[in-house]
Amino acid sequence: MIKNLLFDFGGVFLELDKQATHNHLKNYFSESIPTDIQNLHHKYEKGEINTDNFIHEHLKRVQELNKQKFIQIWNAMLGPLPIHRLEFLEALKRSGKYQILLLSNTNELHIDWVKENVPSFNRFQSCFDKFYLSYEIGFRKPNADIFEFVLKENKIKADETLFVDDTIDHIKTAKKLGFKTWHLNEKQQDITELFDLNNVVL
Repeated sequence: MIKNLLFDFGGVFLELDKQATHNHLKNYFSESIPTDIQNLHHKYEKGEINTDNFIHEHLKRVQELNKQKFIQIWNAMLGPLPIHRLEFLEALKRSGKYQILLLSNTNELHIDWVKENVPSFNRFQSCFDKFYLSYEIGFRKPNADIFEFVLKENKIKADETLFVDDTIDHIKTAKKLGFKTWHLNEKQQDITELFDLNNVVL
């Protein structure tokens, strides 16, 4: 029996253009983003480097960039939070049937953009019993330790928890740990279809 719902944020609730930032950046790196820069992105998502240093490292490598332009590029992937998804989440919260948790790989610049550009963000955040952002807790998906952290922090069981994410590598790790999962295909499915799926037992 499912007692807990663990949701991703971007691609599940927030609209994303996943390739936008990557495509912009690779133009500055001769069509291929260096491994050390990719590793820097992962460190930033885990809060291992602060925003000023993160921006500085990019500007140091790419003379054509300035701070404002880089931030614009970094946030290019982010989109709106559709109201029908928010209303679905609010109804789910009102039902009181589940503990509702969020687990997102994200960073300070992205969250700052969301707070400034998504008017309903406070409503959205208030629907969750716990709101875990990778840069605040020092872990990131698909590593197992981030899932183990959530289980321990909330004293919940993996087999009583449904994890919903749009990234298959994250789903694979969760499955190995015993979570029930839904790999949401954002091009063909919507989170509001959660209770319509035959393969998701709630």
